[in-house]
Amino acid sequence: MNAIAAEAQAQIVVRNPATQEGVGSAPVFSEREIQAAVERARAAQPCWARASISARLAVLRSFRQLLVEQKNKIAAVITAESGKPLAEALSTEILVVLDAVQFLLNNAPSILRPERVPHANPAMKLKRGLLVGQPYGVIGIISPWNYPFSLPSVQTLTALISGNAVVLKPSELTPFSSLELQRLLGEAGLDRDLLQVVTGDGPAGSELVASGIDKLVFTGSVATGKKVAQSAAARLLPVVLELGGKDPMIVLDDADVDVASSAAVWGAFMNAGQTCLSVERCYVHQSIYNEFLQACVEKTARLRQGPGTDSKVDLGPMIHDRQLRTVERHVEDAISRGARLLAGGKALPQLGPNFFAPTVLADVTHEMAVMREETFGPILPVRSFQTDDEAVALANDSEFGLAASVWTSNRGRGEALARRINAGTVMVNDVIACFGISEAPHGGVKASGIGRTHGRYGLEEMVWPKYIDSDRLPGMKKLWWYGYGPAFHTQMSGFVDFLFDRNLIKRMRGAANSTGSFLRRKLL
Repeated sequence: MNAIAAEAQAQIVVRNPATQEGVGSAPVFSEREIQAAVERARAAQPCWARASISARLAVLRSFRQLLVEQKNKIAAVITAESGKPLAEALSTEILVVLDAVQFLLNNAPSILRPERVPHANPAMKLKRGLLVGQPYGVIGIISPWNYPFSLPSVQTLTALISGNAVVLKPSELTPFSSLELQRLLGEAGLDRDLLQVVTGDGPAGSELVASGIDKLVFTGSVATGKKVAQSAAARLLPVVLELGGKDPMIVLDDADVDVASSAAVWGAFMNAGQTCLSVERCYVHQSIYNEFLQACVEKTARLRQGPGTDSKVDLGPMIHDRQLRTVERHVEDAISRGARLLAGGKALPQLGPNFFAPTVLADVTHEMAVMREETFGPILPVRSFQTDDEAVALANDSEFGLAASVWTSNRGRGEALARRINAGTVMVNDVIACFGISEAPHGGVKASGIGRTHGRYGLEEMVWPKYIDSDRLPGMKKLWWYGYGPAFHTQMSGFVDFLFDRNLIKRMRGAANSTGSFLRRKLL
């Protein structure tokens, strides 16, 4: 059998994490096939970049309508390969994408419009400056499994509306959501070469990084992100890296315990805790600590687990057993170091191979792995604090800095603390919802990554700034050209004094000394 035939037969089998039933199979793209996809995208991109913004927006409008009409079909695909409840597929995936489309329709023309650049220097007043956003060309996107439709869709649509082509490599665990995105955009009128979806496992991602793309947007773990950054650095490939978080939740003494506890339970367990914005560290003022814990335990006990296709279910499965073993390790380590297990803490094989009970841990410390490492599972670890300063110090004691939340009845107090927390986003009296605010940038600091997606900053990541300068008197030689001499030295010294010296007399004398520079005749 020749190599080409072998490549064509290589397949990834995708299974429903709740039942392990086969969802389908997707091809494993070879290095040659990935390079060909990039070349097709590169050939199609210049025509797309020259198209008017209104023509690009027309594709997005058609896409929006198709997604609204087919929302339940797409949600079923998301649930089948990720396991999350259908309600979450609609609320945290499809709704997020539709809102992002609306943001781009409303704002992309003004954000991408060329910007006049005024010149303060008198010598430059006869020039016209213009700042334009230039599409990079081909944007490579490597997307994870936890939000298999919303994450690649928002990034892809932002890249496309900016005039780029896209080569998208989805997770090998959830490729079909990205293939649905590709199908919908094709039906909406997008040239099919402008969005290439290349499926495969880890090596396919490495091959995409090395394929000659012009910029990379990667979402995934810190360990993999560092490897991606090293590979990209070898050829100075610009990157956006969203590498996860260990998001703190601070509950102050004046917070509404009922509201805050409900938020903690949802924020820790939504999508089985497999969200980069999940509540992974919870700090509660000692005066309401026990009341808060009791409320969380009672609400956790009422949650229903099962396959995401069951409309009564609140929590689906974890994506695979490797992730479940990480959760088990964090729980065991915490208990061995003195944490109290108040709820859950065990796998639920009777429901399926990847189910883990939503878990509440109390009295955790920062010596425990559950408070240092990203868990990415249904654990709510809680500890108390005494002062606002202590809470902020605990929140900032992490290598991550993606998002955080502060809970209080005093908005001013909450916003004051928010400014002191080292995170890309801090919400006051809400969690996770920042990802669904399309106007807000998404991204973090420290080990949580580089760059931003979403909003104005996300659009600006998809273009590089080009400055265009046009002289209004093209037939005039410029006074700073060759033909220097002693007089010109005196004139330039006076010009500097005229512009910048704080002494008024020196400025006036400098103005007089510099006038001769405008009358120079001995220019080359």
